[in-house]
Amino acid sequence: MARRFVDISVALEADIASDPPIMLPQITYLDHSQTAGQVASFFPGLQASDLPGGEGWAIEMLSIATHNGTHLDAPYHHHSTMNGGEPAATIDEVPLEWCFNPGVKLDFRHLPDGHVVSAEEVAAELERIGHTLSPLDIVVINTSAGARYGDADYIDAGCGMGREATLFLLEQGVRVTGTDAWSWDAPFSHTARRWAESHDPAIIWEGHRASMEIGYCHMEKLANLDQLPPTGFMISCFPYKIKRASAGFTRAVAIFEE
Repeated sequence: MARRFVDISVALEADIASDPPIMLPQITYLDHSQTAGQVASFFPGLQASDLPGGEGWAIEMLSIATHNGTHLDAPYHHHSTMNGGEPAATIDEVPLEWCFNPGVKLDFRHLPDGHVVSAEEVAAELERIGHTLSPLDIVVINTSAGARYGDADYIDAGCGMGREATLFLLEQGVRVTGTDAWSWDAPFSHTARRWAESHDPAIIWEGHRASMEIGYCHMEKLANLDQLPPTGFMISCFPYKIKRASAGFTRAVAIFEE
């Protein structure tokens, strides 16, 4: 049986609109000609010109946040507690069993930017695709933001998952979710307008905060979800292991057995 892989990660890239300005990644690229002296410095008496072609190594220096690029949020990112009061798990404590499981794609591209998805809308989409959730299914949300990654309006694009919608998934045993938008929740710009009217802080980050009741992880900045069917594939999303961190980068991949 052959395997087919679909990369559902974005590349970590500087100089595009991937995050708010205060969080944009910076990458300094050093090519072989710039680093020959670095290599030579390990071998007293060696000249950079002695190296093959006078070349050293290619290396990149990064100034980034753990939430740049496609990443997996740990419960610790959402709040200091989870599961009704337990200390929230950091990314190095997330069970690996959560990170390789059958995938389920819910298509909400038709919903407007800023829309807060309800539990009823999740249930209706599951009925439409004919799927009953199983514990540890990895549920990914295809929003209109996926097609706008890198565009100026990306962080304001797409719908978000509300508290009730998130708990609907978690109560059925889901522990990893994901979105192709900047955030699992509705974009802050839209939530800010709602807050200005209601002054109800419960609407701020309500999907993330569901972890206070049932701890879970979610991926953000996924890609190519439009290439996935509703079901019939596995998702691998093991996070980079960073001690006591709130998130870890992941090369998320959908795997098809054909």
